[in-house]
Amino acid sequence: MELFKNTNYDFLGKKWPFIIASLVLTAAGFISIGAKGGLKYGIDFKEGVMMTVKFAYSPPLDKIRAAMSASPKIKGEVSVQNETSATNTVEIGTEAQTEGQMNVNRQDMADVLAATFGQGASGKLDFNNAGHDALAERLRDALARHNVAASEQDLQNLVTALLATRDREHSGLIANFNELSPTPGINAGIINTLQEECYLAPFHIAGVEMVGPKVGAELRTHAVLATLYALAGMLAYIAFRFEWIYGLGAVIACFHDTIITIGLFSLFNKDITMTVIAALLTLVGYSMNDTIVIFDRIRENLKISRREPLESVMNRAVNQTLSRTVMTSGLTFLTVIALFLFGGPVLNGFSFALVCGILVGTYSSVFIASPIVLFWHGWADRRGGRSAPVAVKAVK
Repeated sequence: MELFKNTNYDFLGKKWPFIIASLVLTAAGFISIGAKGGLKYGIDFKEGVMMTVKFAYSPPLDKIRAAMSASPKIKGEVSVQNETSATNTVEIGTEAQTEGQMNVNRQDMADVLAATFGQGASGKLDFNNAGHDALAERLRDALARHNVAASEQDLQNLVTALLATRDREHSGLIANFNELSPTPGINAGIINTLQEECYLAPFHIAGVEMVGPKVGAELRTHAVLATLYALAGMLAYIAFRFEWIYGLGAVIACFHDTIITIGLFSLFNKDITMTVIAALLTLVGYSMNDTIVIFDRIRENLKISRREPLESVMNRAVNQTLSRTVMTSGLTFLTVIALFLFGGPVLNGFSFALVCGILVGTYSSVFIASPIVLFWHGWADRRGGRSAPVAVKAVK
């Protein structure tokens, strides 16, 4: 499908307004980052507590987020998002800068969940989140009241078996005490005792991780290295496929896209999280692909138009790929703008990065990467006294 036929727009003749706009956006981003003392990192990159909670149904993210944010004990930012690798599981993160505050947040997060979704007011013990000692203490006197004879060792073995069945067979979350019946040593009396002394909350705290300053710093370093390694690999490929200046132009354009997108995050006071890093890496690949398509068409045109000025060859290549660029970027942009508008707070950073990146990345392939190659060849031609363009390598 071709939207535009036989177009002859002078794209490279209009490069300076876009170059100036890029310089302004880059400067504004750096000024914003400097004025705010650096980027605003999310829970992923800062010290804090990350709790994984499995629910018996689809987790009500808004309700969890509101309950956590309303707690007077939890200090700092609260992050709530679905765990994509497990069904009905949510990750709750809270910021904390000291070990003492981490412990407070950890306990208060559990208390908030119990108050919001549990039956703590009934005086019963939450079996789905009970530890060994708490369950043993609750059952010790209760079994005696129900005339269930059990020694201390029998009690400890019983509690161990009950928790093993809960955690191994039901992933820590049971909906009915009768699900424990297959456990060795469990009879109707013990089931009745559990029903009277315990209740089943619709959630189970599957794990808690505390991220210290060292881990947060390592995550930030690894994120930067991942981006740099991706750019280095692409530079090597394009330098081999075309010329080194084409690879350099493409990589500078990708740096340009990434830096402007990060600057916009600072200007709009948005968090840099692991999902944003994933979006930036996606953006790098997307922008590079668009640039390679244009460079490849330039290479083909140079084979048959060796005497034509390089700027004319580049303009024709951009015009020839215009339909492909508009359709690809346009459809992708419609997808990510819908994700940005309707994806909710969890996907907001990811979709915002892609929205900004697609807009910036589309024009950078034409008005940033191509002019860099054009400037270089113009300078090299003047220096060497040449007037004809230098053809790129034709690698099969």
